[in-house]
Amino acid sequence: MEGWTHLNEQGRARMVDVSEKEVTRRNAVARARIRMKPDTLKRIRQSDIDKGDVLSVAQVAGIMAAKKTAELIPMCHPVPLKGADIRFWEEGEDILVVEAEAKTDHVTGVEMEALTAANIAALTVYDMVKSLDKEIVVEETCLWSKTGGKSGSFHREEGSSCGGSEF
Repeated sequence: MEGWTHLNEQGRARMVDVSEKEVTRRNAVARARIRMKPDTLKRIRQSDIDKGDVLSVAQVAGIMAAKKTAELIPMCHPVPLKGADIRFWEEGEDILVVEAEAKTDHVTGVEMEALTAANIAALTVYDMVKSLDKEIVVEETCLWSKTGGKSGSFHREEGSSCGGSEF
């Protein structure tokens, strides 16, 4: 099992030891795309949803999820977030893109916090409008970019899938 950082000498799952790593500034951005009927997206935009302001609720849900990531994903380290934000924009008449950003100064990254935030925000949108649109699809979630840490920076190319447009 040499080289497998998440397995112990018995081949069983373990949390990676990060005690010797240096603290660095880390940032991650993740995106999720939600496809829905054009009328559903229009009603979200117009705040015409019985459950309330969809984007405000989804934004809060995403931030809360980022803060709870280590409780949801077994091998994630608890990360002291310095910031978390959720942004939205439309692609065409039937896609809502959720972008989640997480920041920290820590020994491990915040990719999972950003990905969790994007997913939970997308699921919250789904929950708030499911009575209007049974065909909603959370199509994809991806890491859009990350900076900091030993592995360095990553930036998905503009125009790729997973919400390729900037707002």
